[in-house]
Amino acid sequence: MIDFRSDTVTQPTADMRAIMNNAAVGDDVYGDDPSVNQLEHVAAERHGFESALFCSSGTQANLLALMAHCERGDEYICGQQAHNYKFEGGGAAVLGSIQPQPIENNADGTIDLNKVVAAIKADDFHFAKTKLLSLENTIGGKVLPLSYLEQARECVNKHNLALHLDGARVYNAAVKLGVDITEITQYFDSVSICLSKGLGAPVGSLLLGNKALIDKARRWRKVLGGGMRQAGMLATAGQYALENHVTRLSDDHDNAAYLAEKLNSLSGFDTTPFQIDTNIVYANVDEAIDLKAVANKLKEKNILFSAGKPLRLVTHLGVTKHDINCFIDALAAEI
Repeated sequence: MIDFRSDTVTQPTADMRAIMNNAAVGDDVYGDDPSVNQLEHVAAERHGFESALFCSSGTQANLLALMAHCERGDEYICGQQAHNYKFEGGGAAVLGSIQPQPIENNADGTIDLNKVVAAIKADDFHFAKTKLLSLENTIGGKVLPLSYLEQARECVNKHNLALHLDGARVYNAAVKLGVDITEITQYFDSVSICLSKGLGAPVGSLLLGNKALIDKARRWRKVLGGGMRQAGMLATAGQYALENHVTRLSDDHDNAAYLAEKLNSLSGFDTTPFQIDTNIVYANVDEAIDLKAVANKLKEKNILFSAGKPLRLVTHLGVTKHDINCFIDALAAEI
């Protein structure tokens, strides 16, 4: 099976499976799963935070961050394309009674900080209280510049807001920039990191912050049904991913560039309007091409991709250049 739908489809490697099988476990709700405790300790220290929380998903980690930063009737500012606004079921509003204030993303994924400032509500009981700015890095595969993160930090400091990072693919950003992860995380009050996308763990995300924030998030995790018991096997896989699967993300970036080049060789496909920084490739597709029909044909050949327009393809540890060549050949045969 060749699967370009997302980097969430990665499979645990043989070494990761062996470590999972031998993981020490306990009851994490009681706080006595040694593997979970170790992951949280190592992750907090590695990313420059006081504390960490192992969560079942990136959606859960982002929701917990919003609920820990904000109270009922508060507001967070984010991008119009932000995952925690557009693709997480409205959880902040539904479960946290937190109002999102989305602002249109610039072409490079940033949010105009002047527009952020203009959107901050006055201290007036007619308005929700603006408490938080949430950024995403990478966003649509695009990397936010470090200079922008510094400006965002200065902005929230000036206006007494907290700053959260949806860092589901933040390691892709760090690898692309060629910097240590702390060069990015240093600007944020909280960070979520997905372990099950490009890093290749089967399940789980981290939420990082100070002790008070993580203690509050831990309570909300329990309220939301996210307390896990013998989660050590999953935590061990996550720690293995952090320690062994970061540098290889550059392979995914190289493969994405190669995929974009090959797509552009096909009539009716054009990636040139899109910024391709990391492992996500977008392409405009000619209206005459029935992508759904093509996707169904390629599925019969064990090749999977999502048939939306623009086309979105994601490279990951399960995709090689040989796989890309097979996909391009199969695609060419059907269009």
